[in-house]
Amino acid sequence: MDLIDSHCHLESFYAKGELDTALAGAAEAGVKRLITIGTSTDDWPLYQRLATEYAGQIDWTVGLHPCDVAQDWQRQLDQLPGYCEAGTRPVALGEIGLDYFHLPKDEVVAAELKVWQEAAFRRQLDLATRYALPIVVHSRNAFADCLRVIDDHGFPWERVVLHCFADGAEEMRALNKRGGRGSFTGIVTYKSAQNVREACREQGLGKLMVETDAPYLAPVPHRGKRCEPAMVRATAEFIAREFELSLDELAAQVTANTVAFFGLD
Repeated sequence: MDLIDSHCHLESFYAKGELDTALAGAAEAGVKRLITIGTSTDDWPLYQRLATEYAGQIDWTVGLHPCDVAQDWQRQLDQLPGYCEAGTRPVALGEIGLDYFHLPKDEVVAAELKVWQEAAFRRQLDLATRYALPIVVHSRNAFADCLRVIDDHGFPWERVVLHCFADGAEEMRALNKRGGRGSFTGIVTYKSAQNVREACREQGLGKLMVETDAPYLAPVPHRGKRCEPAMVRATAEFIAREFELSLDELAAQVTANTVAFFGLD
């Protein structure tokens, strides 16, 4: 059985000298491949280097996370093409999108940040089109606006994944109707997340992908601990039970979906 953690953040593991331990633990759990997700110029150089040094085990994406969009967002995005044109190529552009949950309470400042977030989102859709890359979308309290921006742009929906999908079945229907997909973290295992389980069942198996978002959102039975890539197995086991499949059957499907979406070798 092989699984892919389709969305994790390895910077903290690397900074603590724990990357090789995390990779070994993942491999022992059957998680043979990881996609580490870029959020700003702070991690892009590291992730490109890791994807080179751990070729076939670590892949990477490049993108400016909406929570990292600030006054210098254009300067950061000016650097992004260099990572697509030289060195190990990213497998997607992300994570990009809109986050209204973390906006400051000051309404004037929040309004300005929303304008910057949308402008950065649109520019990165242009870049994803230019470099023929799929996109990994971060959407928090901004589902309708994320759909609107992508619809307005005309980016191909079959190349869109909303990571850490935390909305319900109605939102999943709207996403799937367009051709997009959602990916699921350990949130799907939480007792309070019935809406997320309904969204997972609504989407079905054909587009399903699993992720940890490590070091965040550890699944049950690890909730409350630091999340590690190995824990994507627990999420896959839970979803397999939801669909009345064996873990091997579920793993084969989600791995094939992930390989196809990201164009992995």
